[in-house]
Amino acid sequence: MKAYKISGTFKMGSVEQNPFTIELAAKRKDEAVNKLYSILGSKHGVKRREVKITEVKSLKKEEIEDPVVRYQVTGE
Repeated sequence: MKAYKISGTFKMGSVEQNPFTIELAAKRKDEAVNKLYSILGSKHGVKRREVKITEVKSLKKEEIEDPVVRYQVTGE
């Protein structure tokens, strides 16, 4: 597994620009993006077309800040 940091904005209600940055563990970049769409859809009811991704960055093990993602990637 690899760690990815995904940044962007999404529309929720009348607010057009809700910024987000999230770290996810996935095997490939496209799986991380799909997981992000799933999370935002389930938590906020946001459709895929309402999400604008500005950056998908692969993280090194020492750059991971989220303890859950760190455990999923390194087992520590």
